[in-house]
Amino acid sequence: MGEWFAKIRVFFEGTSEELGKCSWPSRPQLLESTLLVIVALVILSVFVTAVDQVLIFAINLVTTGSI
Repeated sequence: MGEWFAKIRVFFEGTSEELGKCSWPSRPQLLESTLLVIVALVILSVFVTAVDQVLIFAINLVTTGSI
């Protein structure tokens, strides 16, 4: 059981050491990236909604023959 805890401790020490080697973004970089993701998400959502509406219209036109 003690060996199990030692392995867990070594894992967390290694993880902490590796995280220390990472280069973390500055606050302005993080905000800019977050804004970019949100804008891309909104654009993609609008596109998917538009395609969905066009396909619904086309399917209704084909299946019922009317708008």
